[in-house]
Amino acid sequence: MNTKIVKKLGMDIGFDIVKITNADSFLEDEKAALKRFNDGYINDYPWYDKDRIKLMNRPTLLLEGAKSVISFGASYLNPGTPDYDPNKLHGKIAKYALGDDYHKVLKERLKSFCTQISEYLGQDVKTRIFVDDGPMNDRAAARRSGLGWVGKNTNIITENYGSWVLLGQVITDLELDTDEPLKKNCGNCVRCIDDCPTGAIVAPYVIDNSKCISYLTIELKGIIPRDMRPLLGDWIFGCDICQDVCPVNRKAKIGTIREFEKRKGFELTELLPVLDMDQDTFSKVYKNSPIKRTKLSGLKRNVCVALGNIGDVRAVEPLSKILKKSDPVLKIHAAWALGRIGGMSAYKILLEELDKDNPMEVKDEIKYSLADLQTVNGKRN
Repeated sequence: MNTKIVKKLGMDIGFDIVKITNADSFLEDEKAALKRFNDGYINDYPWYDKDRIKLMNRPTLLLEGAKSVISFGASYLNPGTPDYDPNKLHGKIAKYALGDDYHKVLKERLKSFCTQISEYLGQDVKTRIFVDDGPMNDRAAARRSGLGWVGKNTNIITENYGSWVLLGQVITDLELDTDEPLKKNCGNCVRCIDDCPTGAIVAPYVIDNSKCISYLTIELKGIIPRDMRPLLGDWIFGCDICQDVCPVNRKAKIGTIREFEKRKGFELTELLPVLDMDQDTFSKVYKNSPIKRTKLSGLKRNVCVALGNIGDVRAVEPLSKILKKSDPVLKIHAAWALGRIGGMSAYKILLEELDKDNPMEVKDEIKYSLADLQTVNGKRN
């Protein structure tokens, strides 16, 4: 099949970049992943084991008869200034999550792409689709196909769209002309390493997942480590810091996929209403949004941490409701936030709750917060 036609079909359905590599194993990437695994940087993903590392780097194990991998990139960068009300408390959400869930959006396009190829050829074509899911090394395919190069923050960086791109892959039994990898890299730049507040980029091209704000606010279920909470700032879902500071991203082109347009009120989310949100409201507000991944309890947990870091006394009463009537995980983060905000009201609330029948881990957090309060005279030093 004509490779130009394949690329045109991909561009016509909305992708910004379409590149092609062969289906050979990504042996260098497999070796790097195994090192990260052995160094303990991926321990928090129980499903990420040596068998998966082997599988994700060998396209021929993912599709019998595989000959090519078609790599797709779609920009999710959208223009516009977020609505900001200085009288309200806001939290930040990663840019990729400001619109519809990219998994669904891009998969629908790739299914259409595969159908069109079969129709064009008048025969069945074997394909398998991946959109940041399943055992496929998306970044390895994107790198080798020339879609972009790997940044020191491990993101794929493209020439025209920076790292604000979402990736998709189609493994196929079609033998197509391949593209060459880009002869580009980040040079001496270490902005992403220097500016990561948690030190998650432990070395160029190496992420310690347990320190990454995106992991802590999305993938981690349960209690966020106490020493990490102050470093999260006001991020409540994901993080863009290592991309915001990247010089390449300053000139990135804007995306065109309508479903990735920012939803109103998402970019700077009002925090206090989230604490009062019930499941029905959560499901309605975040329908078809990636934010549903963290679930309502996870989002409320993240909001508690953000409010503690913002330190505004207006959050004391809403946090006290969480402390009094929620599950232990939420109670722990609400207690921590109250300790961070401080003041007489927070002190009294924590003291009252300490005397109640709470799980030991909640009591321990309350004791920590009380000890952390530097004053009980209504001020915070």
